[in-house]
Amino acid sequence: MKTSLFYLPSVGDQAQIEQGRAGLRPELYAQMLREVSEQAKLADQLGYDSINFTEHHFHVEGFELSDNPIMLDLFIGMQTTRLRVGQLGIVLPANNPIRVAEDIALLDHMTGGRANAGFARGYQRRWVDIMAQQTHGIHGALPHQHDEIDAANRAAFEECYRIIKQAWTGEALSFQGRYWRVPPGDTPWNLEATRKWGLGVEEGIVKAVSVVPKPLQKPHPPVFQPFASSERSIRWCAAENVTAVLPPLFPDYEFRLCELYAEVSGKSLGQGMGVLRDLIIADTDEEAKDIWRRSGYFCGREWFEPFGFSKGLEDPKTHEPPDLFEHSLALVGSVDTVTRQLERLLERLPVRWLFAWMYNGLIPHDRLMKIIDLFWTKVLPRVTDPTSA
Repeated sequence: MKTSLFYLPSVGDQAQIEQGRAGLRPELYAQMLREVSEQAKLADQLGYDSINFTEHHFHVEGFELSDNPIMLDLFIGMQTTRLRVGQLGIVLPANNPIRVAEDIALLDHMTGGRANAGFARGYQRRWVDIMAQQTHGIHGALPHQHDEIDAANRAAFEECYRIIKQAWTGEALSFQGRYWRVPPGDTPWNLEATRKWGLGVEEGIVKAVSVVPKPLQKPHPPVFQPFASSERSIRWCAAENVTAVLPPLFPDYEFRLCELYAEVSGKSLGQGMGVLRDLIIADTDEEAKDIWRRSGYFCGREWFEPFGFSKGLEDPKTHEPPDLFEHSLALVGSVDTVTRQLERLLERLPVRWLFAWMYNGLIPHDRLMKIIDLFWTKVLPRVTDPTSA
């Protein structure tokens, strides 16, 4: 199992966020960069596989100030030597897919082949509707939403992905889709240099373009999709050889999605799958849960619950949520407790990736540094990983 750190990232602690408009305070953003930098350098030294950032916009409230995860990746990549950098994820329906392909290829070169690629669909309408207006009719689609908005969002996502993949792997790109056309029409190009040394032009008209540079990794950086929670998303990930990252879900449903990925891909159970988990380690279970209440629980209640994420945790029969700690849906407790929680998780769900949610800002920097260290040095060495057998 590979272990990665996941950041929103946020600015300010609970009290600062509750004062209001924390996102407008540049000193809090500067503090976030300093602290995440130190945490990433520690993870690099210890041996963590990677670090990942989200994409969101306009979050004046203080949660998820991550408008450009690729720039954050490069910021961290220039300060580390082996830690891979990625996104969970770039919201494709709200982006130009050629620009995304170029930017990740550049990131891959500038980090010496340490780039991961993560692509999401987008669910927050306040910003997706604005940023996606160039692809007319595309809006954010809430988790568990199944309607025309969801279908259009999914179609735009999959079209963008096809363009990116062709841009990375093909010598030349031409594409005629519902939302994007490459080229968009009869574009004239009569440059002699192109006739002698280029490609994609016929009789003075652009027929295809070459997206350069190509990624350093071949055929392209590893691809992830956060946070897949529907059978359709899992089928798509399995067919495309994309690693699906599950949010915390009702345990039986998590297992069913892992089974589905294996059925479609032909891979062993858990291969190509990852899970997102809160990770908090303290001297006692009570202390860890107190920290969690002021970070993971606070963030979940105030920011994610209104979008309907908790529905995936409900028992379909009773509509009651499971015990997060008993069912290893959150890794919170002492070293011994988190070790047992992780062992139970891997026995039930032999996934290949664990993405540990770092509630930076909401958890003090020195505490997060200790959590990162304890998990790597005290918990993981004690856990038998069934995926390595």
